[in-house]
Formats: sequence, C-alpha cells, structure tokens
Amino acid sequence: MLALHQTVLGGPEVLRLTELARPAPGPGEILVAVHAAGLNPTDFKHRAHPIFLPPPPMTLGWDVSGTVVETGIGVTLFRPGDEVFGMLPYPHGAGSHAEYVTGPTRAFAAKPAGIDHVQAAALPLAALTAWQALVDTADLRAGQRVLIHAAAGGVGHLAVQIAKERGAHVTGTASAAKHDFLREIGADACIDYRTEDFTDTEQRYDVVLDPLGGDTATRSVRVLRPGGILVSLVPGAEDTPAAAERAQVRAVIMLVEHDQAGIRAIARLADRGMLRAHVSSTFPLAEGARAHALGETGHTTGKVVITVR
Repeated sequence: MLALHQTVLGGPEVLRLTELARPAPGPGEILVAVHAAGLNPTDFKHRAHPIFLPPPPMTLGWDVSGTVVETGIGVTLFRPGDEVFGMLPYPHGAGSHAEYVTGPTRAFAAKPAGIDHVQAAALPLAALTAWQALVDTADLRAGQRVLIHAAAGGVGHLAVQIAKERGAHVTGTASAAKHDFLREIGADACIDYRTEDFTDTEQRYDVVLDPLGGDTATRSVRVLRPGGILVSLVPGAEDTPAAAERAQVRAVIMLVEHDQAGIRAIARLADRGMLRAHVSSTFPLAEGARAHALGETGHTTGKVVITVR
C-alpha cells in the first residue's frame, strides 16, 4: 500500500509517498480501506516533534473514513463492505494517512449515510474533542453560557454546533472576517480577538473551551463565574492553576480519547443535520505535504482533509 510516511522529523518536506506492507487486522480489529483522512494540528506537531509517539519512521493520521475490508477474530460489529468512520486510539494508534489502516472495532461507528467520506473524515478527532470537552467534562446544559476560543478552527466550529445543540448560549472568538461563518453555524455572539479583549466584559461564562493554552488560559479564568470550568486542550501558563483556585473555578487539561459512545453520538448529530464539518480544502494523498503546509498556517477555517480513493 501507499502511505504518507516519514523517516525523519521536520517540516512538511519530510513527508514522502512510500510503499509499505499492508497491515492485517489483529484480534478485535478491522482493516479499513481509507477513502479520506482528516488532518489535525496534532499531526503537524508530531511530524516535527514527537510529543507522545516514538521517533520515526512513522505514518501519521488519526481521522479515518472508509470501507471495512477484513475483520480480525472476535469482531461482531462490522463486516467487510461496511462503511465506517472513527478516530484511531490517540496518541499511539496513528496511521490513517495511508491506503489501508487497522484499528480496534470500537474506535469506529457506521458512517452517517447523509454525508460523504470527506465530510465523515473531517469529524472524528475534532468532534470527539469538542464532545468530550463540553459534554463529558463540562457537562454543558441548556441555558448555560460558553466561550469558545478559536471558534472557526477545526475543534472550535464543531464545538459551536455541539454547544448550540445542547441549548447553550455560545460566544466565539475569531477574526472579524470569520464572524459571518460563526453566526451561520449558530454562534450567538462573536469577539474579534485582533481588536477586542475578551476579558473586557461584565459577562461571565459557565464554560470556556480553550484550544490555545498559554496566557489565554489564565485570562479565561477571569470571565468564568464561580463554579465554572475552563477546559484547555493544551497546557496553560504556569499561573493558570493558581488563578483558577483564586477565582473558585475548575481548570483542566483534556486529551481526546477514542470513544465509541462519543463517535456514535457524533454520527447521530450528523445524520440529523445538527453537526457538519466545514472542509476548507482537500488534497490527494500524494500531496499530503502541501496539506500539512496549509494547515500549519493556522488560518484555515474548519478542516483540511486528505483524499485517498
């Protein structure tokens, strides 16, 4: 099979289309013929600096949508020919930027019938991150107020939709050029991070979702009501925990996990038209380095997806 592979760390140029042996499914696993695979910031980071993974050689990619080709012993949920989508176990299950990939059955769900493989591939990691942050961790409920930073990004734009489906009032930060997009997907209020200070308000939120970390996390503590929660996807500044304690709020750092209940919930929302990934660009597998270069600018809206077949 062909895979977007690397043998050294570095920029997008280290990625090479390489012929590798096709994997075989082990017990409790399925072999998936990949139709499309989403690209996420964690791919860029691991390509250059192996945060959680051992050093190269490696094939990255956690998002996948495709067709089951073969099942391992003990698999009862899927059969060859089934269309599935999901997130490979994070962080050690990477490998979807290839023509075939294996993964545990319960990392997958049936692909929503109403969306194509590109749309399905854009959802798993980002949507699961948003779901696990807002629903599982923050227990977001109807009538609560949530602030979502980088709301037009991969996680952010899906978090806006999930929060609205939960009945929350949603404020998102993004550049002014993306405010119309945010309103279209359900945001109630928008803040231009380039010209406005999100802390310069009397408004207090029940939940803040922070994909940025650093000083943004510490400053976000100021806009939470007592008893509120800050869910960061990357570490905040050193003073974030102390600031949270003084403000009588919770501040947690969350890593996404593969989760069949979560991916099935996401599939149901997609089937009902309540959740849709915005795909800003697609690239064939052979042009994966270009996809990385574009995504790494940090200025894309929604998701970049690699198409395989």
